[in-house]
Amino acid sequence: MQFKHPELLYALLLLIIPILIHLFQLRRFQKVKFTNVKLLKQINLQTRKSSKLKKWLVLFTRLSIIGFVVLAFAQPFIPNTSNYNKAQETVIYLDNSFSMQAIGKNGSLLNEAIQNLLTSLPNDEKLSVFTNDNVFKNTSIKAIKNDLIALSFSHSQIGYQSAYLKGKQLFSDDNSSTKNLVLVSDFQQQNEGFNIPTDSIINLKLVQQKPNINSNISVDSVYVKSTNGETLELAAVIRTFGDIKNDVSVSLFNNEELLAKNMASFVSNTSEVVFSVPNNAIINGKLTIEDGGLNYDNTFYFNINEKPKIKVLSISDETDNGFLNRIYTSDEFEFLNFDLDKLNFNLIPNQNLLILNEVRNISDALKLALVEFKKDGGSIVIIPSIDADLDSYNGLLKQLNAVLFTDANNSAKRITKINFNHPLLENTFYSQVTNFQYPKAEMSFTFSGQNNPILSFEDDTPFLTGRNEVYTFAAPINKTNSNFINSQLIVPVLYNMGLQSLPLAKLYYQLGTKNDIAIKTTLGQDDILTLESTNSSVIPLQKTYSTSVVLQVDEFPKEAGILTVKNNDLSLQNLSFNYPRHESQLAYFNLEDMPNVNIDNSLIEAIDSIKSNTNVNALWKWFVIFALAFLMIEMFLLKYLK
Repeated sequence: MQFKHPELLYALLLLIIPILIHLFQLRRFQKVKFTNVKLLKQINLQTRKSSKLKKWLVLFTRLSIIGFVVLAFAQPFIPNTSNYNKAQETVIYLDNSFSMQAIGKNGSLLNEAIQNLLTSLPNDEKLSVFTNDNVFKNTSIKAIKNDLIALSFSHSQIGYQSAYLKGKQLFSDDNSSTKNLVLVSDFQQQNEGFNIPTDSIINLKLVQQKPNINSNISVDSVYVKSTNGETLELAAVIRTFGDIKNDVSVSLFNNEELLAKNMASFVSNTSEVVFSVPNNAIINGKLTIEDGGLNYDNTFYFNINEKPKIKVLSISDETDNGFLNRIYTSDEFEFLNFDLDKLNFNLIPNQNLLILNEVRNISDALKLALVEFKKDGGSIVIIPSIDADLDSYNGLLKQLNAVLFTDANNSAKRITKINFNHPLLENTFYSQVTNFQYPKAEMSFTFSGQNNPILSFEDDTPFLTGRNEVYTFAAPINKTNSNFINSQLIVPVLYNMGLQSLPLAKLYYQLGTKNDIAIKTTLGQDDILTLESTNSSVIPLQKTYSTSVVLQVDEFPKEAGILTVKNNDLSLQNLSFNYPRHESQLAYFNLEDMPNVNIDNSLIEAIDSIKSNTNVNALWKWFVIFALAFLMIEMFLLKYLK
């Protein structure tokens, strides 16, 4: 037994008072001479004995009353655990990712967890709370109550291991305190798996919020299925998770105007819904469905903007450029071809892609123009001539930070290897073709290094290399030296070089992913582009070139929707952003199978478990009862014991 206020035990010295009183009252009787009557002597002896017994009993009761009252004020207790007197530190992680929108017993899983937190802790108790995008350190429930009630859902979910490490950093450096970390989440399955480290210092508790319904419907993506001169077919991919058999209505809006409705039927877990819109229409699109599962993936934004044409300039020495005319067609490109001696150098800064097509010698003036063009964000393709002046070529390549030519190889070689992971060809082919009709080159040049080859010869030497928007062929590709322009590789290679020279705005972008978006415009000296919606305005990172501005969008914007790119008050074009869809699949970890994990069914249960570490069995009430009981006994002795 221990005492909460042991200093009050000094009050037990008060027990001396009734003892002194008792000694005073038990003084010897005075002898008085009287007639020698035997009966009176006997009665006197019995009276003295009874009086002594009564006074000893009264003394005992009074001592007991004072003792029990003093002990009651000292608050005796018996601790439940050995660390009852340690300081308690509590850190709670609230998962506010979109999967916590699922409906539980009392609303969404997140709101249910917040209500449990607000009702299970005292208003002034110190703790730390953090979410996927907020941290409340060393605070109290009273201080953050409004913030918790207004807590919004976030698309940027941190991993469970990261949540553990982040929570660990919020504890103090006091090694004598008990550190309790509570992770509250639905514990949706993630790519990284469930791998939380164990630490003897941290008392880890997991609270898994479970939804009532494990089904969901999501608008997964949108793409252009086909186009013709008049119409454009948009295909929306609708995915289901769980047991869903009913058809779902899909609505297409342009701004707030309803354009069309269609039904998604599910034979499997994926359905494709097709809408036809005018090919030349500018659409601020929105696809919506009605679903009782998660809400965040019921709306999908996209944009169809006016398409600027990509400018391509070919410079040659009277070389056949017919294959370039067939690739860079007028519907998507503005293609120009000039002989070197007839080139107007003022055209170069206005281009997006410049092709040096088998020029024999690169003059210093052309070299300077190409270097400035590259610095201004342009892309360059270099196809050497069979009798190229390598010194002039290498002078340019050195300034462009590209690999240099070394010497000529007159042995015919086949082009057999494709680097499917190179950014130029990524997602270009449906499958990685390894057996095709290999093109060849009769003569070629060797490079001083690999420099990320795109296509390679059969001896693993590069045929085409590319880095930082500079692409270099190892051999002339005219019909005399090579049949490459007749192969199936020529179109995707050169076509992608043209497309990537001006990264045009896509139908939509994904939030939280780095995106480089080229806006075709010319800015003044102090001008800057902004992304604006009805509720916010953001200035993204941007690189300004002579004919375009590249917006680098990563952390912003924070919310899905359609934003307008503005130069002051001038609207240039619209961009659509959507939340990632990886949380749409309602698949959860089974924590029961996890070893060395403390699992609680609710946040209230976890907090009560933490409180029990400091709980004690208080005994002061019993001592008050004993004091009252002895007071009653004393009153009985004084009144009834004669």
